[in-house]
Amino acid sequence: MSDDARRRYEVLDSGRCEPLKIAVHGVLLATMGVCAAYNSAAWLKRRQRHLAINAILYTAGVWLERCHVVHHLAACGVTALPQTAEAEPEPDDELSKAA
Repeated sequence: MSDDARRRYEVLDSGRCEPLKIAVHGVLLATMGVCAAYNSAAWLKRRQRHLAINAILYTAGVWLERCHVVHHLAACGVTALPQTAEAEPEPDDELSKAA
């Protein structure tokens, strides 16, 4: 493969254009979420086999796209905030002096 052809596909390299990749997978995540919700609701009302299959496939797609978004966020260095218990605030020095 020539160097020119390699440069055209640098977007596919890990760590390159991650915000764009997050945006693309985010749009797909939202679209699949809407499709999963619609097919689930339609299946609850009509009980047709193809609606159940669609709901399952779109729900699996939501999970897969979520994994992609999390992967690209990690490549950007964005991590979830750790869950910690709130520490009690330390008493203000002036308030403790007044007591």
